[in-house]
Amino acid sequence: MYAILDIETTGGKFNEEGITEVAIYKFDGHTVVDQFISLVNPEREIQPFVVNLTGINSKMLITAPKFYEVAKRIVEITEDCIVVAHNSEFDYRILRTEFSRLGFEFKRKTLCTVELAKEIMPEQESYSLGKLTRALGIPVSDRHRASGDALATVKLFKILLAKDLDKHIIQDAVRAEPTYKMATNLKTIMEDLPSITGVYYLHDTFGKIIYIGKSKNIKNRVNQHFTSSNPKSKKMQNQVAAVTYEATGSELVALLKESAEIKRNKPSFNKAMRRNIFTHALYSFTDENGYLNLKIDSADGRKMPITTFSNYQSGKQFLFKAVDNFKLCPKLVGLDTAKKSCFKYQVKECEGACIEEESALDYNIRVQEMIAKNSYDNQDMVIIDKGRAIDEHSVLLIEDGIFKGLGFYNLNYQITNKKVLETIITPMDNNRDTQHIIQSYLRKNKQVKRIELIK
Repeated sequence: MYAILDIETTGGKFNEEGITEVAIYKFDGHTVVDQFISLVNPEREIQPFVVNLTGINSKMLITAPKFYEVAKRIVEITEDCIVVAHNSEFDYRILRTEFSRLGFEFKRKTLCTVELAKEIMPEQESYSLGKLTRALGIPVSDRHRASGDALATVKLFKILLAKDLDKHIIQDAVRAEPTYKMATNLKTIMEDLPSITGVYYLHDTFGKIIYIGKSKNIKNRVNQHFTSSNPKSKKMQNQVAAVTYEATGSELVALLKESAEIKRNKPSFNKAMRRNIFTHALYSFTDENGYLNLKIDSADGRKMPITTFSNYQSGKQFLFKAVDNFKLCPKLVGLDTAKKSCFKYQVKECEGACIEEESALDYNIRVQEMIAKNSYDNQDMVIIDKGRAIDEHSVLLIEDGIFKGLGFYNLNYQITNKKVLETIITPMDNNRDTQHIIQSYLRKNKQVKRIELIK
């Protein structure tokens, strides 16, 4: 749990400042579950430059509560939370100073979104809250007021959580949980999990991720782990102390995140997923008569496939559909072993490429159409799918046939604008697994939107 906050002060000499406004949003990693916002009477003068910056003046604070009147609420809302702020060193110091004046020691674990942003988004030109939110397209209202800045920090922190492929933030958060908060049984863990699409993480008592998975229903899938009696599940059940998750909305995003994060974190129970997730691929070659032939074969890293498959049978099924949809010859795609004409030619469903009745030129056009439809080689495009909320979509960026990364965007974004795209995309590795995941998903989900980008 996180307490994301912002504090406005009077300004003045170091450790002599007073708080004029405080805003705290209690954030569970997904949504705000509680909040506290209040003006505070600092019982001292506000520096003129601060009045100009925040718009808060002494008259506004005459009837505001003094710090000792809001101190209890601040302690309650931040209890067992990691305090998150943009430049947390400043906000945390001010809070500790105010509490020390009351004779109370205020201690919390802290996280700084400036430092996190520098680590996770090193490409940014500036890490000030104003410039960072502008670059990332985060809407900010009431800039330089506690509530506006704290809410902007919530949105920034949400982006940082999604971009943290190494999962340092959530592992540290689980590690920071008091031991009495750790689940004493698996049923307790299950109660807080949602029935949504996303990626989930099983942690041990040290906060370390021991398993990463994805599901269209996280609660059901984790329940399967916890109720299964196979040896692997039994071992996991004995080691798991907490489960965290990341909503993705899109199954495609969940598949890509799962694959990338397993490779980076190498959880002990994910050994199988570290290997390639496909066994067969579709290749093309030109025969001695000039006809483009297609063939399903074992995946070979030295060759460039048109597309890949989890097994031979799914590749074969793909070819049957391709023959029907593009009027291809079964013999030239390896589905018919006849020595002369194929069976479909005899029932007038093949144009006769198998016996050179149809010209290689005409036949190859249809083969190329099929290849283009099932490969994004050399293409610049975005793939649009579901988001985590009604007013959001997920987006994948493909440049020159190479998967660059993914992100989420609000519906009023100009998604074809390259600069906007680059700010919201989390860079990810392009490898044979990501290509397989994307191509396989597009084959099965025809409704997914593709938009070509102008080069």
